[in-house]
This record gives sequence, structure tokens and C-alpha cells, in this order.
Amino acid sequence: MPVAVALMLGVGVLLLLGMWRGWRGVQARSADVVGDLPAVPAREHLGAARTEPVTGTYVSSTTGGDWLDRVAVRDLGHRSPALVQVFDTGVLVERTGAHDLFVPASAVRGADRVPGMAGKYVGKDGIVVLRWDVAGAHGATTRLDTGIRTQHKADRALLVDAMNSLVPQVPADQPHNDKESE
Repeated sequence: MPVAVALMLGVGVLLLLGMWRGWRGVQARSADVVGDLPAVPAREHLGAARTEPVTGTYVSSTTGGDWLDRVAVRDLGHRSPALVQVFDTGVLVERTGAHDLFVPASAVRGADRVPGMAGKYVGKDGIVVLRWDVAGAHGATTRLDTGIRTQHKADRALLVDAMNSLVPQVPADQPHNDKESE
């Protein structure tokens, strides 16, 4: 019996060691992809609020378009309770137990609803995903997808609409000329 217990403990330790090494690998890959995050401005510099604060859960951030490739640096990989609000200057995600996140309006590339992403699957359009750009560690721009699970279903459409209102719109009737000047 003691041999079986020792064997089980050994397997458990090996599993934990493997999980730890895997997470360290994800952190190393993420460190090359994501540089410094935008600073969270003081409340008085956020501009007019486009939404009321929305209660929810910060699910995770992943590299753009790959909702299984979790970003594991700068607290972006940690799920936490959150309060989300859209302002004229950007999107503020105030998190409990992790660093707050601010996405400037100039970095927002769109928002949508999806059934799941790394760390959470809830089914039909249950997660609001904010697409945004951040400076990479080596100067390149990286697209990120940040997921928020709102506490109330009605808040999802409200958040998506407000986030999408930050994306600059190009007029559809704007002439486009592919020819070189003569």
C-alpha cells in the first residue's frame, strides 16, 4: 500500500511539474508578442462615458484570431471579476485581483460576441470579444482578442455596440484610385 501511495504522489508531482513548465512556455512566447500595455488614465482623463459600468468576468486575452492561444504575460492570462466601461477615450476593464486594463480608442479594431475562448466556453454568443492592437516586445504591432463574460445577457449587445462605435469609420463612397499619378 505505501508503494502505491508513493507512486500516486510521484505521478501527481510530475503532472504539476509538467503543467508549470507548460505555463512557463506560454509566458515566454507571450513575452515576445506583447510589449508594454497602455497606461490606465486617471478618471478625469477618460472623457465622456458611452456606457454605464458593466459587471462581468474578464475571461482572458488571446492572440488575434486564435482563441486558444492565451496570452500569459502582464496579467492578461488570468481570469478575474471585472467592471467594464466604454469611454470616448477607450475601454476600461477594472479587475479584482489583477491589474486593470485600458484599451485606447485608437487601438480598438472591433468587437463581437462568440461562444467561447481560452479558459471559458459558454455557448451561443455568451462572451464579448474586444479586438485591439498593442505594441509587441520588438516594435511590431500585435492583434489581441480580449474576452468578457457579462453578468447580464442584455449588456452584451450594449458593450459590443459601444466598443464598435470607437472604431473609425471610413466613408463607403470615398473614391479609391489605384492608378499612379502621372
